[in-house]
Order: sequence, then C-alpha cells, then structure tokens
Amino acid sequence: MKRVMLKVAYDGTNYHGWQLQPNVITIESVLNETLSGLFHEEIKVIGASRTDTGVHALGNIAVFDTTARIPAEKISYALNQRLPEDIRIQSSMEVAPDFHPRHQNSKKTYEYKILNCAFPMPVYRLYSYFTYVNLDVEKMRAAASYLVGEHDFKSFCSVNTVAETTVRRIYDISVERSGDMITVRVTGSGFLYNMVRIIAGTLMEVGRGNINPENMTDILKALDRTKAGPTAPACGLTLVGYEFV
Repeated sequence: MKRVMLKVAYDGTNYHGWQLQPNVITIESVLNETLSGLFHEEIKVIGASRTDTGVHALGNIAVFDTTARIPAEKISYALNQRLPEDIRIQSSMEVAPDFHPRHQNSKKTYEYKILNCAFPMPVYRLYSYFTYVNLDVEKMRAAASYLVGEHDFKSFCSVNTVAETTVRRIYDISVERSGDMITVRVTGSGFLYNMVRIIAGTLMEVGRGNINPENMTDILKALDRTKAGPTAPACGLTLVGYEFV
C-alpha cells in the first residue's frame, strides 16, 4: 500500500464543488470513479481545499491510497487519458503513509477576477465577475491592507460555517488592475467557508464608494456577517497556489 499525492487543476463551471454530495457531480466524485476504474479497487481521495460550486483551481491537492504497482509519478499520465477535459492532473508523487493535506502547515493563494468595463466580454464570463460600475482600485487596496495579519474573520464567513475557530492569518493581499481586469490576490494559512468571496464582495463595495476603507477595522471587530459586503459570485474565484511550509 502506498499514498499518492495529486496536484489537480480544474474548471469548476460544470461541477458542484470539490466535496462528495448525493446525486450531483463533484471533482471528488469524478476522481474517485476514475481512479477506481484505473486500479480496479475502491479509491477515495482526500482533498486539501473543498472548493465551492463553480470555483476553479490551478493546483488543488489530493491524496489517496492504492496497492497498484504503477510508479506514482506515472499515475498523472494514466489519469489524464481518462479524465474529462476540464480536469487535469498536473503532477503525481508518492508521499509518506501518514501524510494528510489538511493537517499540514500550508499557504493557500486565491485570486478573484473582476471584469470592470462598460460591457461584458463573453470569453471571460466563466472566470470573472463583471461589473460596469467603476471601481476605485486605490480605495480597495487601502481597505485590503486592514485584513493582513491574524484576525477573527467571523464577519467574513458564511453564517453556516462549521469551524473550531474563525481566527485566520492572511499573509498578503493585493488588488491590481491590468486593463479592464482587476485581480484580488489573497494568501493565507487557511480560509473559512466563502471567506475569499466575501472579502472580494466587500472590497467591491469599497471600490463603489459604499464602504470607507477605514471601516474594515470596524467590520472585523463586529464579528457579524451582516456588517461585511455581499458574497461575490463563485465564477471569479480560482485557487492558484498551494504551498506546504
């Protein structure tokens, strides 16, 4: 028996998120079915990040156990011949038998894309959120700076969140514009349910002039979801990096 780690990229448009759910197709269910068919044994992957419906990833992490004799580094090639074209394994490698991706110290980086121009651009519709209202990037950047560090992010997570603690650490957050595309990039030790999307939604409210940048401190202190902005749509969010530290 050996444990194999996969780096998984996917377009989340057609999936109900990562995690197994009854009667719907998820990234996890497709991986389990494909791996089980490949190795002729029941395989169940363990994912590092349980991304939501419609969220994309350039490199989520998953592990699984198998008795197969195929070298771990070759499994990516075999899987990619069988997976749908919107899921691709970027690498595969053997790890320690007790390695668990959710029990490791790590840094996760997400990007939220906002198309900010007069009219939508069809080729970006699945990978960004469109708004024609002009957003003030400087104000968004100023507001984002208040979120860096360790804070209780209860105001920035779904009311349905189940977590031992809502304290998280953000190492870095940036807001950059390139042409009509604004990118909010957040790196942290971990994220609560809908946390990055709520951060993005709140920063857009700042950019529209509905929230002052300095109000971010009060929003954090309130520990009240209703004090932050709306949850931005899933299509703009991509897990772009996962680093074990």
